[in-house]
Amino acid sequence: MRVLQVPKRYLIVVLTFICTCVCYIERVGFSIAYTVAADAAGVNQSSKGIILSTFYYGYASSQVPGGWVAQRIGGRKVLLISFLLWSSTCFLIPLDPHRVGMLVIARLLVGVAQGFIFPSIHTVLAQWVPPHERSRSVSLTTSGMYLGAAMGMLLLPSLVKFKGPQSVFIAEAALGTLWSLLWFQYASDPPLSEHPKATASGFGKPLLPVKDSQKMKLENGVNAGKTTKIPWMRILVSLPVWAIVVNNFTFHYALYVLMNWLPTYFEQGLQLSLQEMGSSKMMPYLNMFLFSNIGGVLADHFITKRILSVTRTRKFLNTLGFLVASLALMALPMFRTSIGAVFCSSVALGFLALGRAGFAVNHMDIAPRYAGIVMGVSNTAGTVAGIIGVHLTGQLLEAAKTSYSDLSSPESWRAVFFIPGLLCIFSSLVFLMFSTGERILD
Repeated sequence: MRVLQVPKRYLIVVLTFICTCVCYIERVGFSIAYTVAADAAGVNQSSKGIILSTFYYGYASSQVPGGWVAQRIGGRKVLLISFLLWSSTCFLIPLDPHRVGMLVIARLLVGVAQGFIFPSIHTVLAQWVPPHERSRSVSLTTSGMYLGAAMGMLLLPSLVKFKGPQSVFIAEAALGTLWSLLWFQYASDPPLSEHPKATASGFGKPLLPVKDSQKMKLENGVNAGKTTKIPWMRILVSLPVWAIVVNNFTFHYALYVLMNWLPTYFEQGLQLSLQEMGSSKMMPYLNMFLFSNIGGVLADHFITKRILSVTRTRKFLNTLGFLVASLALMALPMFRTSIGAVFCSSVALGFLALGRAGFAVNHMDIAPRYAGIVMGVSNTAGTVAGIIGVHLTGQLLEAAKTSYSDLSSPESWRAVFFIPGLLCIFSSLVFLMFSTGERILD
């Protein structure tokens, strides 16, 4: 009896999906655990914003280096090292709001380590996945972020309640270590035979074109990226690259503000307990998981069936996602019940995730050989958005608390949600004008 063999690239995609899932369990987990510990210690909203945004300083510093290192030594090795570093940090550092210096160093280390992850993933996927499978593969991988966030919002408040905030760190370290073992056991660098010509949808070129002089080195196990000069200037002055950068900034501004401040919005803005909300608090992130995969399947369907060109597919899904998200974000503070707030935030995050089938896959369309590098550049912008958005939100809420005496009024939160809503409109226009689905960097 012949055993059905699953192509290795599918296993790689599944492992990268689990990777992003675990990373976002860690991010949501810290937000939940630290919020409980900080509130118990009497830490104000502005100071909370500083600690919550510290992660993104480390994260921003390693994005471009992450893409460069992955290009040089391979994304597989970089992913393993990154996971081991942040898992060890979570295990060793105590969660004590009074030990600010140690907490800042810990979050910087975790941020630096996780900053290598997404550029490395894009390098790995660009090597393993043929063009006609990119949209759904990248969408599945990145949807792990949202499933991880949903699982974190569902399970971790109860863990904090019964075992204390420190238990979240231990659980996250265990998950990171377990994934590292799976990756070490099952991941590998792709052999040359895994790069067939992608004939579907008019893609007739090899996924990773190599020069004749480089073929021998690649066949002997040496990555061609080591001998290829990275076109930094062409990357930095390219308008299609900047279209991706602007949309990455906006996506992560909205995502990180909601991820870090939704617990505060539910508890202080709507006077709701996260424990008492049950499974409803995970719906925004579960919606992201669903819409991310819907977007990937739709994009590949449009392209392979020649319904739309690659360029028009990316622009259509990006525009639809960001414009609907902008309306939902600006409407969010008007809803004063848990059902209305969960619905509105679910629509906002769901359609933002749909938009990732536009800008987030576009790295591989325009620069498949340098996908990790371009991802590093654009994700740096996304991380800067986290630094600005999370810290600015803390300041806005502290000012609102002074003006309105507490954070229970919709006026206290209006600016928090209007800013990402307006950014979504601006970014969708930029992507419509300057993006392309054609390969521009080879």
